[in-house]
Amino acid sequence: MKYRLFILITSLFATYTYAHDSLVIKEPYARATPPNAPTSAVFGTLINHSQTDEYIVAASSPSAGKIELHDMIQEGAVMKMRQVDQFTVPAQGTLELKPGSFHIMLFDLQHPFDEGEEITLQLMTQTGQSLLFIAPVKKIITSMPHHHH
Repeated sequence: MKYRLFILITSLFATYTYAHDSLVIKEPYARATPPNAPTSAVFGTLINHSQTDEYIVAASSPSAGKIELHDMIQEGAVMKMRQVDQFTVPAQGTLELKPGSFHIMLFDLQHPFDEGEEITLQLMTQTGQSLLFIAPVKKIITSMPHHHH
């Protein structure tokens, strides 16, 4: 309980101090996982209120052994996930992290992510500043497109 309270207070402080630098994340969430799944993903909307672009270059979480920044690209008829060096959040703009697009990929999970729990993440910018936040875990239902032959 004390750790959770510490994270909450730290999160509020980090968000406030980072809000001074104009970068915030809106409605973050992590994907719930089935038992024994080694990966999950985090989504949300990054908002940059400053006059200059912000670059997210790394992420960390005590819930995952490894975290990468990812994008999805289409190669022919196939969507492929690829790691990217950074996310660019444009000046006075947003970058949406969503399924099928930019997202934060978590590997080597410490435990399965169950709907309703919360995970703590930290994003780092190219200038060494960080944004600490809590993402609730949600069950995401994805529908596959139907192909008619």
